[in-house]
Amino acid sequence: MRYVAAALLAALAGDEINAANITKILSSVGVEVDKANLDIVVKNLADKSIEELQAEGAKKLASMPAGGGAAAAPAAAAGGDAAPAEAKKEEKKVEEEEEEDDDMGFGLFD
Repeated sequence: MRYVAAALLAALAGDEINAANITKILSSVGVEVDKANLDIVVKNLADKSIEELQAEGAKKLASMPAGGGAAAAPAAAAGGDAAPAEAKKEEKKVEEEEEEDDDMGFGLFD
């Protein structure tokens, strides 16, 4: 994903999408470049405009299922609020235990 993002940044800056420009962008933020992944991205993005890439991506996203999680929420709410209240209590207990472990058994000023 970082290689594609760097390629899009290069294109938005008006530069050509090539290995040198992508490497320059990634190295400027401290990311090591894997040549194999870089070559794959450059090969797949060669001679394509940003508009073409967006159109291809939109087609792929349109074919993906979405919205499956929304149907489960009303069913859970109809069952009652006892389970969420218990879950909140458990979360609080877990958070308290984690806070105690943060100091590893000794305090800074002890």
